[in-house]
Amino acid sequence: MNILYDERLDGLLPTLDKAQVRERLTQTLPDMTLLHREEDLRPFECDGLSVYRVVPMLVAMPDTLAQIETLMKTCYELQVPVVTRGAGTGLSGGALPLEKGVLLVMTRFAKILDIDPDARTARVQPGVRNLAISEAAAPYGLYYAPDPSSQIACSIGGNVAENAGGVHCLKYGLTVHNVLEVQVITIEGERMTLGSAAFDAPGFDLLALFNGSEGMLGIITEVTVKLLPKPEVAKVLMASFDDVEKAGKAVGDIIAAGIIPGGLEMMDKLAIQAAEDFIQAGYPVEAEAILLCELDGVEADVNDDCATVRGVLERAGATEVRQARDEAERALFWAGRKNAFPAVGRLSPDYYCMDGTIPRRELPRVLKGIAELSQEYGLRVANVFHAGDGNTHPLIMFDANQPGELEKAETVGGKILELCVEVGGSITGEHGVGREKINQMCVQFQPDELAVFHAVKAAFDEKGLLNPGKNIPTLHRCAEFGAMHVHKGQLPHPELPRF
Repeated sequence: MNILYDERLDGLLPTLDKAQVRERLTQTLPDMTLLHREEDLRPFECDGLSVYRVVPMLVAMPDTLAQIETLMKTCYELQVPVVTRGAGTGLSGGALPLEKGVLLVMTRFAKILDIDPDARTARVQPGVRNLAISEAAAPYGLYYAPDPSSQIACSIGGNVAENAGGVHCLKYGLTVHNVLEVQVITIEGERMTLGSAAFDAPGFDLLALFNGSEGMLGIITEVTVKLLPKPEVAKVLMASFDDVEKAGKAVGDIIAAGIIPGGLEMMDKLAIQAAEDFIQAGYPVEAEAILLCELDGVEADVNDDCATVRGVLERAGATEVRQARDEAERALFWAGRKNAFPAVGRLSPDYYCMDGTIPRRELPRVLKGIAELSQEYGLRVANVFHAGDGNTHPLIMFDANQPGELEKAETVGGKILELCVEVGGSITGEHGVGREKINQMCVQFQPDELAVFHAVKAAFDEKGLLNPGKNIPTLHRCAEFGAMHVHKGQLPHPELPRF
């Protein structure tokens, strides 16, 4: 079923053509950059999920909040859909534009407005890079904990929209756990403040609702994040295994021992070899899998935890356990992991990065299932995991120039996500749903649950103009998908109403 098609768009797309919309926006916003030529629009045709591309009708690049307010009011009046884009590093098609919609690009809102070392907060605009927050806070001995692999490029506004995670989210939480307040502009052009500088605010927790809303509820214009003191010491253990399933079991054993690592990552042989060839991180290329376990805090506690974890890993069947000798080697170990995606990109013309989450106890079973799918469809799969919180990132390698290979990769990806649901997990952990996983939402959620999601969307955006066709499938779509693809233990949805 074509993920780029959504029947909601049939009655939503504007009746005005491109020239008319451009003329109206130029009249109301003469000082705002509005791109309209094909060669200027082409760079914005996709996000990090580059296999799906749509050239937007227009690209708006505002400089001020007043321009965003006016833009939203005008688009609301004209009933023109709006898709918001940050740095474009997303991996689920969340910032995929519309052929008959405006793409709102927030990259010019890139100022760090305030660092408060006493309150341990940073107030920033949405276009600020994730890593730039930690760089600005470093002189105060502070940092921002969530660290997606793309942190050198991804923006904090996009992190909030997708509820991004990262290597250290097991101990320090996802974006939602590290954001205190967001300023937003609604589809009608009105400003709202969600959350507060305090740790709690009265009323419904709309701040948590907004995290991970994928641009469907409003435009993020400012974010206040929590900063944490840098740990006194951080040490990394790298454990090698001759069996992937042993490595998967070791993850649960570490948590069961009462240890919560700062980071707990897993890579299989294909990912290890790719990263080592690319970064020369000192990885054991003969291993079937490695675990990277970082322990941080007070030095005496970290030393005790290192000893405990080493024992757990050895009992779990590790063939070798190495501790980083110094800070330089620790950084190198992590550089290999954080560059696993581009490293795998050197092995194949294309790859498709999945993002399912599973209970830790099911890691061995899911790894076995992925291997079976890889063999069945003849596509190599490299596995990279935020293993501590069960967030899997299988990288399915294919060649889009070979007829049918993209479709095979999509099929394998869908089956992996459905396996995650089957074992009690979720179809996403940090990349979001976007357009990529729209069909698998029909597998994870029942019609009444989807109806609630649509009701929440309508409360913020009654006309459905913000990032339409993303995240939440229609019940009609799920009925068609169910008829085409009956998941084990489920039946097609009968006679579901259209939304």
